[in-house]
Amino acid sequence: MTDLYQSQRAMRRMRKQAMDRGVVAILDVGTSKIACLVLRFDGPEQFSASEGITSLAGQSSFRVIGAATTRSRGVRFGEIDAMQETERAIRTAVQAAQKMANVRVDHVIAAFSGAQPRSYGLDGMIELEENFVSEDDVARVLAACDVPDFGAGREVLHAQPVNFALDNRSGLSDPRGQIGNKLACDMHLLTVDAHVIQNLLYCIKRCDLELAGLASAPYVSGVSSLVEDEQELGAACVDLGGGTTSLSIFIKKHMIYADSVRLGGDHVTSDISKGLQVSLSTAERIKTLFGGLVATGMDDREMIEIGGDTGDYEHDRRTVSRAELIGIMRPRVEEILEEIRARLDAAGFDHLPSQKIVLTGGGSQIPGLDGLASRILGQQVRLGRPLRVQGLPQAATGPAFASAVGLSLFAAHPQDEWWDFEIPAERYPARSLKRAIRWFKDNW
Repeated sequence: MTDLYQSQRAMRRMRKQAMDRGVVAILDVGTSKIACLVLRFDGPEQFSASEGITSLAGQSSFRVIGAATTRSRGVRFGEIDAMQETERAIRTAVQAAQKMANVRVDHVIAAFSGAQPRSYGLDGMIELEENFVSEDDVARVLAACDVPDFGAGREVLHAQPVNFALDNRSGLSDPRGQIGNKLACDMHLLTVDAHVIQNLLYCIKRCDLELAGLASAPYVSGVSSLVEDEQELGAACVDLGGGTTSLSIFIKKHMIYADSVRLGGDHVTSDISKGLQVSLSTAERIKTLFGGLVATGMDDREMIEIGGDTGDYEHDRRTVSRAELIGIMRPRVEEILEEIRARLDAAGFDHLPSQKIVLTGGGSQIPGLDGLASRILGQQVRLGRPLRVQGLPQAATGPAFASAVGLSLFAAHPQDEWWDFEIPAERYPARSLKRAIRWFKDNW
């Protein structure tokens, strides 16, 4: 726990340095693309926890001054598979974004979608020494949360207080300064596979960049795609990426659950490639231009020229009806949605006051997806685009950029986490996270 606590504080300090310099890079490491945005901060940045438990950063305004994407290489299921390939792709994206911004960037804040996230809900309670809640009391109640033994090889990525209760009043977002006798807290802890973060950290270091923050893609996608009411009343964000489909559930403006399914748009492409016996690049083109999920009578008659580059004239000039293409795509998309449905059920999503589901990510652009999703997932489904961010180029405003935009918002206004409070050393949690993030010692 101590190591984890120190390492996350070190990242927060780096974020502060980057803010002081005024620029920071945002890196979304995905399976199909790597996106880099360069942000310039120009607002007065008060880096203190005096703004309330939810917002740590003061209301700093930022604009995007550089943006670049490159085809992702060496990443499978949202995790680094081939280090040198990924390093090259990250360098390409960062250099292109720096060139557009005309500024050099040293610090990056990164998001990734794989690593098999697992959510835990923790709670803790303390008696107040004074009869009002001080900053120290908040630190003590966070330390009183009993951490589960989540096993070797797992690390904590997020640890956010999501609710405070003072005596019998629950639902407080910030109890500091209020009067009472007993303070209780609910916390959401998200753990991920350690080696995935280690690889990403090492890869970013090899690109001569400093890591100033890490976030999970399901979390940041929800931050950018859910409107304020949805975050407040309860909603799920489903981000259909290339290699993984990630899921996050929000209520009261806090993420309370995250998960990911190792299936995504690339699997649909590979099904088309196998079904039509074409290359992956041709399958991707056919999916993008002609893909769909709901066949009508028209689609039997609409013929698609497959095209190809094998040099065999007969083979390359084949045609296929759009209905056949839909027949290949639909079962895979249904499988992905069924998996998401199972995760939502496991999380107890149907107990939330509102059951809105927002689909985002590049895979959400398949025509007919919203209709199919509302049949499988429940009635209230909408397609989500990320919020508009100042200076974002038109090409980067689509749903495929949900996590990159969300990461920008996270960089500007990170929610308070466990490590933002001065937890006294003798009060580290009962079952402490001593194992957690040993590797940070070698890296900072």
